[in-house]
Amino acid sequence: MKEAVLALGTNLFDREKNLKSAIDSLQRLPETVIEQVSSIYITKPFQAPDKQNDYLNCCVKIKTNLLPEVLLGGCLGIEAAMGRIRLYKNAARIIDIDLLLYQDASICTENLILPHPRIKERAFVMVPLRDLYESKVALGFDFCKALNGINVDDVSIYKEDFNIFEKNVNNLR
Repeated sequence: MKEAVLALGTNLFDREKNLKSAIDSLQRLPETVIEQVSSIYITKPFQAPDKQNDYLNCCVKIKTNLLPEVLLGGCLGIEAAMGRIRLYKNAARIIDIDLLLYQDASICTENLILPHPRIKERAFVMVPLRDLYESKVALGFDFCKALNGINVDDVSIYKEDFNIFEKNVNNLR
């Protein structure tokens, strides 16, 4: 199985429930196991063109036999099933699932770029990523310098205890 990292974010309705639903759905992807979930962080909207609620964000480390493009398709399917509508760039969303990293893959196609091209710009991704990789190197991607070079003031811990997910994750092992 290959290791991959996903970033999840939500700022509409019951945000914590949205994250749980997305993680539950990720667990149901074929040949995919959730290895670890970061703490949940609360963050200000990033480059939002309008007034929006704060986001809840986390990162999820998985093991999967799905190819990167298929995994991305599964993530987009989960977003659609949860009611994600893409009205305009950086619009508020019920759920956003980004494929950040996939093993040591370096991919650049019309539909997928890996590693995700904007990881190093986004504190709301790099802070939860640090929970999963204390060494600040994730699947060959060194984010230590970038993490030290960005403002993390708008990223605050929302919930460290992921007991609501622990039961589901352990059932898959």
